Amino acid sequence: MVLGATGQIGSELILELRKRFGGKNVIGVGHSRTPSKDILESGPYETGNVLDVKRIEELCQKHDVGTIYHLAAVLSGVGEKDPQFAWDLNMNGLINVLEIARKRNIKVFWPSSIAVFGNNCPHVDTPQDTVLQPTTMYGVTKVAGELLCDYYHRKYGVDVRSVRYAGIISAETPPGGGTTDYAVAIFYEAVRKNSYTCFVNERTVLPMMYMPDCINAAIGIMEAPAERLTTRLGYNLNGLNFSAAELADIVKERSPGFVISYEPDFRQAIADSWPDSMDDSRATHDWGWKTEWNLERLADDMFEKLRKRKAEGKL
Repeated sequence: MVLGATGQIGSELILELRKRFGGKNVIGVGHSRTPSKDILESGPYETGNVLDVKRIEELCQKHDVGTIYHLAAVLSGVGEKDPQFAWDLNMNGLINVLEIARKRNIKVFWPSSIAVFGNNCPHVDTPQDTVLQPTTMYGVTKVAGELLCDYYHRKYGVDVRSVRYAGIISAETPPGGGTTDYAVAIFYEAVRKNSYTCFVNERTVLPMMYMPDCINAAIGIMEAPAERLTTRLGYNLNGLNFSAAELADIVKERSPGFVISYEPDFRQAIADSWPDSMDDSRATHDWGWKTEWNLERLADDMFEKLRKRKAEGKL
């Protein structure tokens, strides 16, 4: 079961899971956004809200669910505008899933984030184990969520696994309110109007990851032998590291005449509190994590897909 199946990660993860395990064996669950035609036609889809624990448990029973990918969440930028809702959805949604997993012996994937880090940790090669003092409600929910997952594993034996995702870049879903979304929006706006106003400054460096690597990480950690895992907190995943200006130069090479301006907003302070790069050697050692996409290849693929969508009138 994929909870949050119409979101940025869920909408692509569910299709890959269906390719690997068969469409009828992967159930999508979404709350409000209308799912794509591909999702609706490739396997079962149900409506449900992770805050409605009774509904989610009924769906788990109905479909005899053995694994949940729990991806429903409020992201950092949106979360700062409504911190109470971010806490409610992110924390109560997670504990609902963990309770269902405890009662029904279900395996769980839950993504953490670079948002767990704050100003008081090393910003270059941020270690796996370091001080976690986030500056956003999103980050607070991710730290609390990691601790909750670890607790449910230690106390109840729930097989819950997590990774600390970098910023995710995707050509399939538009930016969704995250602080790292400038690295997504720049491609969309380059194809739409060949210009972009960036909400962080040109010197900003954050870990980033292309969606195929994101999906491989989610499936990879879930397929790893349990005895290989040395933490049930989130594993660092570094991905790629580049500044906003370096990304703009890559875009200009592929979109002549592209113009970018920088108008940092409240998300600049959030970005400044996050790492420039992370040490992800533990994930590599424990379950074989590695990045397969570099920035040049990522940019070529993004432009190819977005230009095709624009030609089809879908962008």
